[in-house]
Amino acid sequence: MNDKPASIGLDEAYAQCLRMARSHYENFPVASRFVPAKFRNPIAVIYAFARSADDFADEGDLAPQERLEKLDDYRNRLQRLNRDHGGGHPIFIALHDVIARHNLPRALFEDLLTAFTMDVTTPRYDDFSQVLGYCRYSANPVGRLLLHLYDKAHDANLRRSDDICTALQLINFLQDIQQDLHESNRIYLPRDAMARHGVSEADIREGANHPAMKKLVDEQLETISAMLRNGAPLGRALPGRIGLELRLTIAGAKRIVARLEAGSNPYARPRLTRGDWLRMLWQALAQ
Repeated sequence: MNDKPASIGLDEAYAQCLRMARSHYENFPVASRFVPAKFRNPIAVIYAFARSADDFADEGDLAPQERLEKLDDYRNRLQRLNRDHGGGHPIFIALHDVIARHNLPRALFEDLLTAFTMDVTTPRYDDFSQVLGYCRYSANPVGRLLLHLYDKAHDANLRRSDDICTALQLINFLQDIQQDLHESNRIYLPRDAMARHGVSEADIREGANHPAMKKLVDEQLETISAMLRNGAPLGRALPGRIGLELRLTIAGAKRIVARLEAGSNPYARPRLTRGDWLRMLWQALAQ
């Protein structure tokens, strides 16, 4: 989406965010039929903000300093939001309305910008606590924003949401081990764990498939499975279609973890089949 100011109304700002969300739909519940209609516009705005800022960090041929300047511009726009009501920028016009209407914490949007800044400045992580620190900014704010949107942001719900969102982020890392290195020069496997298992950056770059790499990935999968178990009660705590959407997401995450555990190639990206989706839906409905 164009980041230059434009003189548009609130309805058009929402419409632009919704078009962007649907055209870039990935693993975000913007277009899901399970999401009640009243939440689709606000979720689209959250997505448009996150997607456009993420593109600053990842897309195109910008120099690192140019990426950081664009993220700083977003950070400044957030800080001015109460004064200029979006300053003519479609995403921020809609975002101002969403934050005011649903009392969303602005700090969570700032956290997302911190994660995108880390994408530019921090390509390696020494230990798992640092990886979790990244997830605290990159993944957890999305779940927390949705809980605030649904008016379900209680302490226990927030903790469980963090577990689920972090687990989903870690799963994405494991599905993109080589891609992250080749395309973005990033490795999200902790350096200390790699050294403990005898896995080098060269192994990842060359796609070395040996028992040490399998053990390293399996260690990560054990942690992910524990997080999904800890977060699972949230799917039963949330009402109606919102809870069903989350239970379906958790079922899908568990299915991917099982595929990664059973796979012989740690670099292969699991693909869910129609049968997988039917089983996941049955599991989500049965809980």
